[in-house]
Amino acid sequence: MGHDVRIIAPASRTITDFGDRFIPIGRPYPIPSSESIIRVPISLHLAPAIKKVMAKEKFELVHLHEPFMPMLCSAVLRFSDAVNVGTFHAAEGKPGYNWGKPISTWMIRQRLHKLHGKIVVSQAALAYHSRYIPGPFEVIPNGVDLERFSDDVAPFEQYLDGKKNILFLSRLEFRKGLNYLLNAFLLVKQEMPDVRLIVAGSGTRLRRRYERWVRKTGLEKDVIFVGFVSEENKPRYYRTADIFSVPATGRESQGLILLEAMAMGKPVVATSIPGYASVITHGEDGLLVPPRNYQELSQALLMLLNDEKLRQQMGANGKAKSKDYDWKVVSRKLLDFYQRTIDRVRGSRNQ
Repeated sequence: MGHDVRIIAPASRTITDFGDRFIPIGRPYPIPSSESIIRVPISLHLAPAIKKVMAKEKFELVHLHEPFMPMLCSAVLRFSDAVNVGTFHAAEGKPGYNWGKPISTWMIRQRLHKLHGKIVVSQAALAYHSRYIPGPFEVIPNGVDLERFSDDVAPFEQYLDGKKNILFLSRLEFRKGLNYLLNAFLLVKQEMPDVRLIVAGSGTRLRRRYERWVRKTGLEKDVIFVGFVSEENKPRYYRTADIFSVPATGRESQGLILLEAMAMGKPVVATSIPGYASVITHGEDGLLVPPRNYQELSQALLMLLNDEKLRQQMGANGKAKSKDYDWKVVSRKLLDFYQRTIDRVRGSRNQ
């Protein structure tokens, strides 16, 4: 849209995709958090690099994701003299687990006054963050690149053998609920032999455990672990699937992968957690089942597997809904929020 943008982030390798628009600061290290893994730079020497970049670039606006997250985001917020906007993504944290920690409480107290605009990606994220951070908040969801997630891509031919394909595409973490999907799939196979589960996503420790369970139950021919999937191949896996399912147990603020599948015209079977329910309308573009209930999950999968017309109808409804999340739409909302925040801050500074 003609704006000059820089991306600041830690990097473990040389990034060339964005030219001089990408500015690496720090090296990311994996840290367990909220039943997942976050990657943050752990260093006491970020300040000189940040100060140098801020002095050179002279940003009008800095947009931080999880702005109170140590180390990089909170440090940039500390040294930024620009108009600062933050997006909060998390949802459903345990009481006292994240923001309740002394370091997070201290961080909010020290840096809150420097954050001029606050965004949450969903109502679920709003419900969580508004407990600890005063508003107001603007709800602006994550977007989907509809040009990339389209029917133009080719499916994987090796899976087009007459069997119905259920796709799980996410990190192999406990909270993503693959263990419940595997148990549901075992029940599905008892009633419909010609069905396959494709498991796509990174993770080695849990993958070995899941693979052992699959061998023990005799499902190894119809549960396919494909491992890490590149961004280039993600649309092809969605295109190959008849149904997309990720029965996460919680802590999902929106469900971007659900939107990607919907953009590809695929019906979704997911769990009725707040973040997913903000995307899926039960009975219209997908089916929502209680978390951790593999019996109801299996029944929802069978309902769609046995009804091609329903699959097509829900897929079409999801495809239509995904247009509201097109990055072309979301970016305009962001720019509007940027401008309103800049005007308000400048107005208060000129008083």
